[in-house]
Amino acid sequence: METTTEAARPVAFLDTIDGAVLLRDPERQRLVELLRDRPDSATGLAERLGETRQRLNYHLRALETAGVLELDEERRRGNCTERILRPAADAFVIDPGLAGGVPAPERAGDRASAAFLLSLLARGVQELGKLWSRAGVTGKRLATIGLESSVAIARPADMDAFVEDLRGAIAEVIARHHDPGAGARPFRLVVGAYPGPADAPIDDPTAGGTPALT
Repeated sequence: METTTEAARPVAFLDTIDGAVLLRDPERQRLVELLRDRPDSATGLAERLGETRQRLNYHLRALETAGVLELDEERRRGNCTERILRPAADAFVIDPGLAGGVPAPERAGDRASAAFLLSLLARGVQELGKLWSRAGVTGKRLATIGLESSVAIARPADMDAFVEDLRGAIAEVIARHHDPGAGARPFRLVVGAYPGPADAPIDDPTAGGTPALT
């Protein structure tokens, strides 16, 4: 028995139409879920589902080619070698550009609009996904940082003051660390806020001094 891969990644980025379309197919979704529960071969799945091996092998090859499935191990079965497959990740993020292109944030109009924030986030997902995919090919670690917190605004009128304070704090931090010299590495900083779900926890600044950044 030969194991060929490490543990599945928590998230994978799909930037091809084939991958996005295959994930939306109910029958192939079912195969992915079965393999998430237990990696298997076309022969093993055929026995579990009462299907023909040839038919399932066609679907599995398409999913593997699209990057949805990957080889888990190779296992001897009689005179044959079975290819045991599993999902390439626990979850998949699809390139927003596959829906017809990512809108340019500067064309969204009002910077306080949901359209502007959606454009920023979509562009970020696309850029980060492509960078992450390239980093995986070269075996390099991608330098990123993600921060998350929550804030409770008592009145709509207080939002303007919050935004101005936040803008000033960010500008001060950038001015302190920005170095446009030769060899400096640029990073895109995206800051946004939107109404959280009704059951989302709200940090209490009186409990620990400031709301937690995670």
